[in-house]
Amino acid sequence: MDSCVSPKTGSQDGTRLKAQGADDIQPMFDLIELMFFAYRDFVQDADRLLEDYGFGRAHHRVLHFVSRHPGLTIAELLDILKITKQSLNRVLKELLGKGYVEVSTGVSDRRQRLLFPTAKGNDLALEIACLQSRRFSRVLSQLPKGAGAAAFDFLLAMVDPAEHEKVARFIGAGAGARLKP
Repeated sequence: MDSCVSPKTGSQDGTRLKAQGADDIQPMFDLIELMFFAYRDFVQDADRLLEDYGFGRAHHRVLHFVSRHPGLTIAELLDILKITKQSLNRVLKELLGKGYVEVSTGVSDRRQRLLFPTAKGNDLALEIACLQSRRFSRVLSQLPKGAGAAAFDFLLAMVDPAEHEKVARFIGAGAGARLKP
């Protein structure tokens, strides 16, 4: 396949491609495959640790965001993770049952369920973050100055345009600042 042609229809998705300013886009297999391999290796450290607790990647994602944003509502978490309520309930039930997360009722809206990490939940989230940060530090130390800022900008640009501003606000105004020269 030489260009991005739909195997089902045999036609190009001209609307999307033209919106990006390109008449013909070649598949970027090298970047696609590197993204798969980088993600695989990035999460494997956490996967090994989580396995000791009987948890998986879904538990990690919930624990990460609850730990980083105590008081996050269920609705906000669903929006961040883009998962179904049913999927979240299963994972949340396990994290609650094992004492890694707590739920409180909203102060202004009693229907809201606010999520908070327990001390043990914070400890596990921090341990995973440190594992993954070590990988980032190792890699960034091997790259030229400014590579961290470029990586930050690249990853933020990978976020869907409709979500870009929300994600940038969510991770914080100073996010990536320590990576800039």
